[in-house]
Amino acid sequence: MKYKPYMEIIDSSIMDTVLYMVDNYDYNRYTKEEINEILIKDNLTIEDFGALLSPAAFPFLEQMAQKAKHETQKHFGNSVSIFTPLYIANYCENYCVYCGFNCHNKIRRARLTMEEIEKELKNISETGLQDILLLTGESRRMSDVIYIGEAVKLAANYFNLVGIEVYPLNTEEYAYIHDCGADYVCVYQETYNTDTYERIHLSGNKRIYPYRFNSQERAIKGGMRGAAFGALLGLDDFRKDAFATGIHAYLIQKKYPHAEISFSPPRLRPFINNSNKNPHDVYEPQLLQAMLSYRLFMPFAGITISTRERAGFRDNVVGMCATKISAGVKVSVGGHEEDSKGDEQFEISDSRSVDDVYKMLLKHGLQPVYTDYIRV
Repeated sequence: MKYKPYMEIIDSSIMDTVLYMVDNYDYNRYTKEEINEILIKDNLTIEDFGALLSPAAFPFLEQMAQKAKHETQKHFGNSVSIFTPLYIANYCENYCVYCGFNCHNKIRRARLTMEEIEKELKNISETGLQDILLLTGESRRMSDVIYIGEAVKLAANYFNLVGIEVYPLNTEEYAYIHDCGADYVCVYQETYNTDTYERIHLSGNKRIYPYRFNSQERAIKGGMRGAAFGALLGLDDFRKDAFATGIHAYLIQKKYPHAEISFSPPRLRPFINNSNKNPHDVYEPQLLQAMLSYRLFMPFAGITISTRERAGFRDNVVGMCATKISAGVKVSVGGHEEDSKGDEQFEISDSRSVDDVYKMLLKHGLQPVYTDYIRV
């Protein structure tokens, strides 16, 4: 997993710290008495966070939920942001065994032209949304930095908030994308277990674990306002991956206090040409435990709930711990303005429109927010 020649190496000890702490994390050593004491604290330590992810904390989900809702309302009020993703390409050079975009999967590949991207953006903007996330497969050859930058420029004409979820970039490349109009980046480590990571990333640049790990730090150094963290829960021990995610985000926040930090806790979903049973299934109660732990540990951080989850679960966690929700989602290339040009990355569980999600939030006494940022 050595760096490629073009990959930037930054001076940071955060990865070593996270891996050391996860290696020494034993979630079976906590007791119910310790959980009771933690739940009356105003500020949690890293040790407390590890305890809340433990089996001992699982019977306390109701108490955790009540405390998390209080923290969410204290820091975010009743506001819940709505956004939608737009996949502009699905070409990929990585062989990741869990992903529908992997380079060996026989799917319909496509890349939108700038004209097609603008049509999609215009169609999405007509829903009232002002927050969009642009995504590509991980292929520098088919979706180079200039292509991504031009797409971001178009998006900035229609939306106040533009995020990207693309392959990891160097600091200067993030700075260029930021100058084009991007505000935040989403990069997911998938799993923090280095042995599992190597076993499930069989080829491609994604095999370079440390380069991916340091993506958020390079993005912030490149001027990005925000960065999202997450593990794909189910690839390995979900408690350790959730713990690592939280520590990673915490240490970045501590080093860069001005950065807006958020979590996205996706779970494995079925995808085209894959019928293998996942041996590390993570069910809704376990997912909820991870989300509540994030909220109590980092009360100022945003938490996004995606359409990987069923509508009922999403409806219950917004306002409780989640502060951002996707709507009107297509995980194929295009599909918002015309028929999709390329196959989807995975199956979604909640296909509701923007208007449907908006009405749901109002019904729950929440305030739907289309933008939390104004360009000047």
